[in-house]
Amino acid sequence: MNASGEAVRALCEKNGIGPEDLCIVFDDIDLPLGILRMRARGTAGGQRGMRSVIERLGTNEFARLRVGVRGEHYSRERDDLGDYVLEPFHRGERKLFEKSIGRAVEALRLWLTDGIEAAMRLANRKPSSPGSDEPGLKSTRRTE
Repeated sequence: MNASGEAVRALCEKNGIGPEDLCIVFDDIDLPLGILRMRARGTAGGQRGMRSVIERLGTNEFARLRVGVRGEHYSRERDDLGDYVLEPFHRGERKLFEKSIGRAVEALRLWLTDGIEAAMRLANRKPSSPGSDEPGLKSTRRTE
């Protein structure tokens, strides 16, 4: 995983695509489980696989979608990061993860059809709370 840039560059070369045609999706322990963050460009943010992609492509000008995987039971002091991300989810976390993956898929569809701005509006919203007016998303309407 830390050398992901090799595979991404080979994929781009084989298919004749540039970084502007990519959206790299990756897990992020710095985001709580259920949270997504989508950006049009950016740094590696300490993620070694993303650093490898940036180095191999020679640019950070490509979309990325971070999927939060930090459950409530994770502790930096106690858990080995590699072991943690490969463990099964705790009870109740699996459903939350599946919902976030569904939102990620919808964000990627929007990215393909309507562009990065529309996709970011969907992906970067917080997960729904009871009573929200849009399935899977919190309402952004203000009430007076």
